[in-house]
Amino acid sequence: MKQPGSGIAIIGSGSAVPATSLDNVGLSRIVDTSDEWIASRTGIRQRRLANPTLSLAKLAAEAAQAAIDQANLAPTEIDLILLATSTPDDLFGTACLVQAELGANRAVAFDLTAACSGFVFGLVTAAQFIRTGVYQNVLLIGADILSRWVDWSDRRTCVLFGDGAGAVVLQASDRDRLLSFELRSDGTQNHYLNLAFQPQPKEMVDDIAIGQGNFHPITMNGQEVYRFAVRRVPEVIEKALFRANLSTAEIDWLLLHQANQRILDAVGDRLKIPHEKIISNLAKYGNTSAASIPLALDEEVRQGKIKPDDTIVTAGFGAGLTWGAAIFQWGR
Repeated sequence: MKQPGSGIAIIGSGSAVPATSLDNVGLSRIVDTSDEWIASRTGIRQRRLANPTLSLAKLAAEAAQAAIDQANLAPTEIDLILLATSTPDDLFGTACLVQAELGANRAVAFDLTAACSGFVFGLVTAAQFIRTGVYQNVLLIGADILSRWVDWSDRRTCVLFGDGAGAVVLQASDRDRLLSFELRSDGTQNHYLNLAFQPQPKEMVDDIAIGQGNFHPITMNGQEVYRFAVRRVPEVIEKALFRANLSTAEIDWLLLHQANQRILDAVGDRLKIPHEKIISNLAKYGNTSAASIPLALDEEVRQGKIKPDDTIVTAGFGAGLTWGAAIFQWGR
């Protein structure tokens, strides 16, 4: 039997995006493309871009504060901060900077990296700390500034990505709102989507050399990633549904990582989920990696579309390759 308070409720959400917006017409002045070309292939119309002075910590903290406020908590009541990101301000970690920005001085804080699957992996990770009774209030943030690592001369990738942050507050509850999950990884497909370090040999003394260098911009095999997503994402959702003893007819919303509208539609079709139940905001923001799911969730909550007790299937997929699904109910 579960101990009292070992369930999970998701009690607050928040989001933040940079003020600067670049639409497809503007992007066509940088690279050989067009609004029609981008929109017909991806569904993306514009994306938000962080200016040179905007840090990931600031963007993440803005989304986090909104989530904490909606949860009616103070930052000092947060026990744990998980920051899902692939673009930290500091390779040693940015979650502690967010903790300081919020004044959440009681919270343990660390980064988690699973690329575009980061929020789903973070949701499951946060749940384990609550279910074991270690922490009561956990702040989970998905945030990325991918514009830092995009090759803006490569129209295959630069049209896809944008910057943003989203956050949720999870709290221990007698009623368990996290109904099931399923996580997967396959490193043999890592080469289809990565942001790899490229070392340059540096001679030290005698026959000793080390590798110093920088990270290469994002590279992606779009066709393979598309095939992977439309095949594996429905499978992992079906497994999560089975674990929760639910059918697709009992689902109120399908909330996928916002990568490509064609992927969203294909997954919905395979699962026989009506398109009006598929949440999509990528036309405005593009692919914001770990931020995409909580950013879309927060918008729907604040617009009153997602209501208390609604059942949501969410799934992330991306670099690693990683993918996973979770089923939860919104609210206390």
